[in-house]
Amino acid sequence: MAGPEEKTGPGAEGVAEEADKPTIVETVDEEELYGPSEELLENINAALSAGDIPLVESLIEPLHPADVADLIEHLEPEQRKLFLDITRHALEPETISHLDEALREEVVEQMAPAELAEVVTELDTDDAVDLLEDLDEATQQRVLDSLPAEDRAFLQQGLTYPEDSAGRLMQRELVAIAAHWTVGEMVDYLRAAKDLPDDFYDLFILDPAGKPMGSVPLSRAMRSKRATKLTDIMDEELRLVPADMDQEAVAYLFRQYALVSAPVVDTQGRLIGVITVDDVVRVIDEEAEEDLLNIVGVSDTDFHAPAYKTAFLRVRWLVVTLINTLIASFVISRFEGTIGHYPALAVLMPITAAMGGNAGVQVITVTVRALATRDITPNSNVMRLIGKELAVGFMNAIVFAIILGTLGGFWFGHAALGFVLGGAMIFNMVWAGFAGTMIPLVMDRIGFDPATGAGPFLTTTTDCLGFFAFLGLATLFLT
Repeated sequence: MAGPEEKTGPGAEGVAEEADKPTIVETVDEEELYGPSEELLENINAALSAGDIPLVESLIEPLHPADVADLIEHLEPEQRKLFLDITRHALEPETISHLDEALREEVVEQMAPAELAEVVTELDTDDAVDLLEDLDEATQQRVLDSLPAEDRAFLQQGLTYPEDSAGRLMQRELVAIAAHWTVGEMVDYLRAAKDLPDDFYDLFILDPAGKPMGSVPLSRAMRSKRATKLTDIMDEELRLVPADMDQEAVAYLFRQYALVSAPVVDTQGRLIGVITVDDVVRVIDEEAEEDLLNIVGVSDTDFHAPAYKTAFLRVRWLVVTLINTLIASFVISRFEGTIGHYPALAVLMPITAAMGGNAGVQVITVTVRALATRDITPNSNVMRLIGKELAVGFMNAIVFAIILGTLGGFWFGHAALGFVLGGAMIFNMVWAGFAGTMIPLVMDRIGFDPATGAGPFLTTTTDCLGFFAFLGLATLFLT
């Protein structure tokens, strides 16, 4: 086994003594392992307030572009503008690609088309397309016109693919090798080529038509002898990604088969790009965040967006909530007489609706997650899931019916009232289990995002049916 050369000569004893010394490892606060520290933020703010430009530049010089992006996002708007004015010439292009979408727009608006063109040429094609797609049409065209013809053609083609598709996610920078090459020829090519991507994991073997035949992990190629043919060590089972595949499906592909990279092909099956795991990690994060925020009707740009835009984005969901409330109020109004005879009903009736709604949200979350990870599909495991959630809903309903029914009966000294509350609880929580499963499945079948609309539909049904069940049973058994 190869190892470091043994040192001899005058300096050997000194080296041995150094080797015997214990290694000192500085302990680092877990919160300071990544991102800007509180101390750094305070120093940056102080330097900005003092107008000390050299100090600001020296403080950000050792930071990773992603950490600089985090730093920009933590600054107050006035300080952020001053920081960008001071450091824009020194910011790495990658920093801009790491910014939140709303802040990226703010930074880009302060840059001339020529500056943007310089940034775009330094980015990988996937990040460049992501930046260009957010520009208005006139600015986008001016930036494209400033680029070399080949780069412009690649980016224009990337912009033609659907948003959130593999074509937008892929990068053009890859390593493609002819099928007849040996490992030695491949190594010589890699050493001589000047336009290779900064990071790559797989070598893609192409047939004469430009279609991928297989791939060779770089680590395997480096361990093979020079005379070995690449076709003898390649993996023939490729997971090809069509350019129009949705990015969520791409993320599932990487997760399912533990991929590090995957080739993207056009409609003729020719290799046109590659998707790497770092981009997929971002997709997984974006999709999870989007699903979470959509359930409550909040945009993913909500935090950094201006107040007027945030208000506009949220008002749509508040209107839906208003409609749900009006429907529930209409149901309650049908039982004014019953409530007038038993005022205690007004105190207790929110309980059934709230318990049903909370139970339903739990089921919706599980179902939407199962759809996203393909643990269930509209054609498999559906009946098992429905049966399980009905059983879970019934068991939980029995427990809470006994607890709340007993509490309601003792509270108001009316045993029948406790039975009515318990019966309504059972009905609504079992319904929540069924509806929380079926609503996402139906929405997915008809092509709507279940994470976006399932919550409001469920809330409407559990509120209305909860009030109807409780007040209906009270009308039957108490009047």
